[in-house]
Amino acid sequence: MCYLMRYNQGAIENARYRTTHILERSLKFDIQILGVKAVQHPAMEMGSMWMVLLAILAGLASVKWVLERVNWWLYESQLGDMQYSLPPGDLGWPFVGDMWSFLRAFKSDDRDSFIRSFVSRFGHIGIYKAFMFGSPSVIVTTPETCKRVLNDDDAFKPGWPTATVELIGKKSFIGISYEQHKRLRRLTAASVNGHEALSMYIQYIEENVISALDKWSKMGDIVFLSELRKLTFRIIMYIFLSSESEEEMEALEREYTTLNYGVRAMAINVPGFSYHKALKARKNLVAVFQSMVNKRRKQKKMNNSTNKKDMLDALMDVKDEKGETLDDEEIIDIMLMYLNAGHESSGHTTMWATIFLQQYSEFLEKAKAEQERIIKKRPSTQKGLTLKEIREMDYLSKVIDETLRLITFSLTVFREAKTDVHISGYTIPKGWKVLVWFRSIHLDPEIYTNPKEFNPSRWDYHAARAGTFLPFGAGSRLCPGNDLAKLEIAIFLHHFLLNYQLERLNPESKIRYLPHSRPADNCLARIKKHPPRLPKEEK
Repeated sequence: MCYLMRYNQGAIENARYRTTHILERSLKFDIQILGVKAVQHPAMEMGSMWMVLLAILAGLASVKWVLERVNWWLYESQLGDMQYSLPPGDLGWPFVGDMWSFLRAFKSDDRDSFIRSFVSRFGHIGIYKAFMFGSPSVIVTTPETCKRVLNDDDAFKPGWPTATVELIGKKSFIGISYEQHKRLRRLTAASVNGHEALSMYIQYIEENVISALDKWSKMGDIVFLSELRKLTFRIIMYIFLSSESEEEMEALEREYTTLNYGVRAMAINVPGFSYHKALKARKNLVAVFQSMVNKRRKQKKMNNSTNKKDMLDALMDVKDEKGETLDDEEIIDIMLMYLNAGHESSGHTTMWATIFLQQYSEFLEKAKAEQERIIKKRPSTQKGLTLKEIREMDYLSKVIDETLRLITFSLTVFREAKTDVHISGYTIPKGWKVLVWFRSIHLDPEIYTNPKEFNPSRWDYHAARAGTFLPFGAGSRLCPGNDLAKLEIAIFLHHFLLNYQLERLNPESKIRYLPHSRPADNCLARIKKHPPRLPKEEK
């Protein structure tokens, strides 16, 4: 019995071995045959590869076709017959839309290629459909369409992207209703516009400009834009908060720089991205402003406030028709917005005006001669500029306007249609965003001859018709600080033209356009003081 079991087991093992051996030989044989076939028939293998490639391409084309129609299905198909009266254009892929094209253009040397792509595809009609900053949008680019959107408060309301409102503030001017805006604008504009307010600030601005220019001339190499932003920030901090703390100013100015880089970036709230950094900067700014509000409230309770009434005092004291005051969030958002707008635009515009004048000697000499005439007419007892003298700076005013036109500091503003709006034969659906594209107007050759040239003298004969010059917007939401900004720029240029010159270290530096136009090196330069003029000998 045991013998039989051992015999059967041996037979089984022997059979298993032989079977495995046969299978291995058969497999090797098949592999060899397959190899021979592969060598003998390469066309079959190539054919299979082409079939796979075609299948992949067909799959990608199908995915592309679907993606290109997602936004259409989400936003256009829901409009019914109204979709056929939309402006020409396309909404692109979901989430991204036209943002890649926008960012690519503004990070290249040709930022105008973005709008030019619409014109080349759909003609110079001045109104185009797009998907911008996460929303279905309409871009308007002609004086007529821009003027209509900016002035029609019944049809349009502020439509800034949610991401921008998160940074600037839900209760700032860009996030509040028309009625709230009108009330707060009336309150705050008194502090930054009008003869009395502007006259009150001239001495402070002039003292700081004189001091800054003298300091920079002794520093050697400076980052001109950075120094200008510090100067304009010091001025706006004093006007709005009565603050002259160097430490406080530098800390806040750094946070504002980070904040502004996130305003026109894609809203990606992930560490390392500009928008994420900007949100952190806003949090830090809010904390600083909250401490200022708390400190000011404490001073008021102790009846220990200063005699000077600034913007913060005005915001804390204001009451509406019901006797209600602003809450801290409203005060902080308004202050945060004003301080940002009040130094960024002035700093950048002053830099470009200085660069342009230094670049074009013909215009520099005209502007300088005007300033010398003003000084000669001045009574010997007068110390410093007056508002009357500044308003007599006719040519310098043209220099400032030409700079504002050419650089177009704010390339667009956002509105939202409150109802279905019909413009130029097209429909803007309710809820869609509208981007008023200032730059297209300011560089339109049908409005301005040789629009990309800096030529202040064009304003000798050019009378800008309504809607063709919009550096500060238009309508009820016209920038309330435009007069103060021009005042700062004029005072700076007055003293610069009379006593200094700018020597750029990298005059061929590339231009970066986001968040605002500036040389890549932020205008690395030297400020050189003119030698004192010797008195003319009497004949």
